[in-house]
Amino acid sequence: MDRLDAELAAETSRRRFLQNAALGGAAIAAAPALAQGITQGLTDLHLPGGNAQRPMTSAFPGKGSMILQRVHPPLLETPMDVFDRNVFTPNDQFFVRWHWADIPTSIDVDAFRLTIRGHVNKPIAISLEQLMRLPRVEMAAVNQCSGNSRGLFQPRVPGAQWGNGAMGNAKWLGVRLRDVLDLAGVKAGAVQVRFGALDQPVVAGAPDFQKALDIDHARDGEVMIAFGMNGTQLPLLNGFPIRLIVPGWYSTYWVKMLNDIEVLPGPDDEYWMAKAYKIPATPGANVKPGAKDFPTVPINRMIPRSWVTSLGEGQRIAHEASIPLGGIALGGDCGVARVDVSTDGGRHWFATKLGPDHGKYSFRRWDAQVPLPGPGKTSLMSRCWNTAGVAQPMAPIWNPGGFMRGNIETTTIVTA
Repeated sequence: MDRLDAELAAETSRRRFLQNAALGGAAIAAAPALAQGITQGLTDLHLPGGNAQRPMTSAFPGKGSMILQRVHPPLLETPMDVFDRNVFTPNDQFFVRWHWADIPTSIDVDAFRLTIRGHVNKPIAISLEQLMRLPRVEMAAVNQCSGNSRGLFQPRVPGAQWGNGAMGNAKWLGVRLRDVLDLAGVKAGAVQVRFGALDQPVVAGAPDFQKALDIDHARDGEVMIAFGMNGTQLPLLNGFPIRLIVPGWYSTYWVKMLNDIEVLPGPDDEYWMAKAYKIPATPGANVKPGAKDFPTVPINRMIPRSWVTSLGEGQRIAHEASIPLGGIALGGDCGVARVDVSTDGGRHWFATKLGPDHGKYSFRRWDAQVPLPGPGKTSLMSRCWNTAGVAQPMAPIWNPGGFMRGNIETTTIVTA
């Protein structure tokens, strides 16, 4: 713990970067030490099968109160009540997920370079200052872990036992990946673009974390390299100084601390594309528990989801004939078209009023006044339809990776 304490307390030397980015505000001060009181009580994620309690912590740099899933590497989950306050997740409570524990804790922004190489006309290495001279774009987009809600899978599967909080929504400020690739000149015959980062494996011979996108996707004008998040610079734990934004796709592709872009003349056959983050090539990525030897594909586009956020699991409230109910929804790889809610376990459904539309990749708020069936336990459900006509299914899926959960979720409250 001592080494981690010292590293996370290091200054990140970001004042000049902040000024160049023209995002306003002051430089972030030294990170708090972790030596004293890393945890602050427990929270219950209400996972089936028990072992659902997790410690709360405010000890990580740039982060407020978070659910601690793991220290090495940092895995921090956003509490669900945070999502009820605003459709944009505050930076200090935005979830954190790293694959390797060797994460830089000090970034020299003057010396930093982003390398573009491989199947290009002119390999280059550009500075942050050069990067920010390119035309800027801003986009609201949900960043959701592929394994968000893995802890709800039954039977359980290995991996981080996330509740529903391995996700967040932000306004990302940066430049188009297409414009950066054009600086190097992509050669004819390019097939994919691979992205590498500053974090490093902690075990000799382990594969460096890298992900790839097809060339047409990489150049679609939506994929971007971000240096700003919700009106300020990226937090260190969320990828400072720059990260990839792949709207509508799961966050395994949103490479943090991006420092290397390689254009490939063929498909990426390295570990993180060929073997990791694979889903069944079946409808809904669904297979029977225990199934083996099924065809797989790399995980890719997100699917519609929604949650009740105004009331928590097990919450007790006074019984009324009707109550206000609210929550959030995302359409996945397109916008939110409609959200209905049920207070009787799905027998009857009521339309909700959608809040402002911040873009097709953003969370969208929904609210409704709904009847209560009677005193006692009440099952609250929400169901999202996206603009492509895809709706959340009632039944949950299962796959051995614990990926792509998207069924209708139930929040049980008690009225008296």
